Amino acid sequence: MITDKYLIREQNESLVLKTIIENQPISRADISTCSHLNKATVSSITTSLMDQELVIESGIGPSGATGGRKPIFLTFNAQAGLAIAIDIGYNYISSMLSYLDGTSIYSQKKRLSISSENLLDEIIESAKSIQRDLPHTPHGIVGMSVAIHGIVVDNNIRFSPFYDVTGTSIHDALTRAFSFPILIENEANLTALGEYTFAFDQKNLISVSIHSGIGVGIIQDNKLQTGAHGHSGEIGHTILYKNGLACACGNRGCLEKYASNKAIYEKYSEHYSVTSVNSDTITKALQEKDSFTEELLDEKIAELAIGINSLVMLYDPEIIIINSSLYNKNPKYIGEIKKQLNSVFARNVTLSASSLDEEATLYGGISAVVTQFLKIPFLKFKA
Repeated sequence: MITDKYLIREQNESLVLKTIIENQPISRADISTCSHLNKATVSSITTSLMDQELVIESGIGPSGATGGRKPIFLTFNAQAGLAIAIDIGYNYISSMLSYLDGTSIYSQKKRLSISSENLLDEIIESAKSIQRDLPHTPHGIVGMSVAIHGIVVDNNIRFSPFYDVTGTSIHDALTRAFSFPILIENEANLTALGEYTFAFDQKNLISVSIHSGIGVGIIQDNKLQTGAHGHSGEIGHTILYKNGLACACGNRGCLEKYASNKAIYEKYSEHYSVTSVNSDTITKALQEKDSFTEELLDEKIAELAIGINSLVMLYDPEIIIINSSLYNKNPKYIGEIKKQLNSVFARNVTLSASSLDEEATLYGGISAVVTQFLKIPFLKFKA
């Protein structure tokens, strides 16, 4: 019974803090109304949150129509702590240091080839580099997330087409290297969390990450879907063409072998015999009305639309967010994808470019760290 009492107190504290964050500035009376907790409980919990420096009094509101004491507004103290997020691609490592509300303090990106040999060292170096000259906060660094382009289950990397770390516990090594909690998660899942927490209001959304591969983060009824084995959202490894190109997952003809950014770059590189191709290269070619590039994009959009149509049928989302440097720089092509979603079931689904762009994964990592620290699952911060 004592355990139950403390559990209820912890749950109520999380509810009050969530109410403050998502409705700030807000009075104690309005917290009571929104949370359905009595005023005495709210008063006790807000005092505790203020003692922890997670909540501050931020102003005085007007008195009601009948007069009486003016309400004191409460707000979340976003500068109570710091969070670190790291994103590991196949040819880059990005990192961000932020306050608890996702306000970025510092971010950096380093281009290099990532392998199983340098993966751990690069994460540690990046994490240490971003910790220089930290601002003072009551709680310091509350955690660090690491986004992996591959399958992650319970902080363990099960598969990645870019760095083979089978049998190596990156999580254990990072826990030994740093004193704060470490979270390791799939990149597409974190990207969806970033969009959900900081950019979009919808509670049913899908984020499609199109980079070297194609991954999907799925949030249904405010909950991230990961599946029984952490494979949920691996749309890039659904088969588009029978007996097609070989994929590192073991299949042939996977969607990402044809419709990912990397696949587009490889086709362009092969056609023009150039070695360095990126989203800027393709964007410039499209601006110059290069016929090969325009035809290439038309072909890849048609292939990508097949995968997105499947997502609409399977998950019935309110919105699908495309996160890709190529499509973010050429947003008209998202409209072209929408045109190819001809099913009646797709009529009410919004298709949008990411407003967080290349930092969406980092923001998702910040979200994962902060929600764990605050013990509030699936929090939304006002933009």
